[in-house]
Amino acid sequence: MKSSYVLSLLSKMNNASIENRQRIAIEIMADTSLFKDIIDITFTVNEKISIKAAWILEWICTHHNLLMIYPFLTEFTQKLKTLQFDSAIRPCAKICEHLAIAYQQKDSKEIHTFLTKVHINNIISAGFEWLITPQKTAVKAYTMTSLYHFGKNQKWVHTELKHLISSKIIHESKGCKARGKQILMQLHKNEITE
Repeated sequence: MKSSYVLSLLSKMNNASIENRQRIAIEIMADTSLFKDIIDITFTVNEKISIKAAWILEWICTHHNLLMIYPFLTEFTQKLKTLQFDSAIRPCAKICEHLAIAYQQKDSKEIHTFLTKVHINNIISAGFEWLITPQKTAVKAYTMTSLYHFGKNQKWVHTELKHLISSKIIHESKGCKARGKQILMQLHKNEITE
């Protein structure tokens, strides 16, 4: 029943305008039991409606309340690699970036309760897959940032990230080059201070 309601909201959404995303996000946040439906629909990977669900999931997590995804991190991180549509991967990569940044913030203790090593490893694994496969610039940019932050606790991630940026990403789009250079500078700074 609830899932059909969320599907009807999404099917009425003509585009990803701020107004549309905000309107549906407010409805989902008003009845938080609908949040699980947004996650389920996001990972209905063979259906185009998953793209719209991913837009709403991202909007809620990045503009309203990242905490809402915490109880669903196992499902979210396990299914990242199953995403097929570019327009669904990008919002999920952005959520991963927000999770990585929040995880590194000293005052964000609650995330450490929910985001486990298994979740982080799932994000890292999906991230490296996204970096080595043909993906849009935004996906690669968000992913480089996620891997940089999670690599602070797993040094091998920085080693692999540095290699990928230097050998592959630096030869891609201007946006990938720019983010890659930024991450390489941060990695170099980390090496100096260690």
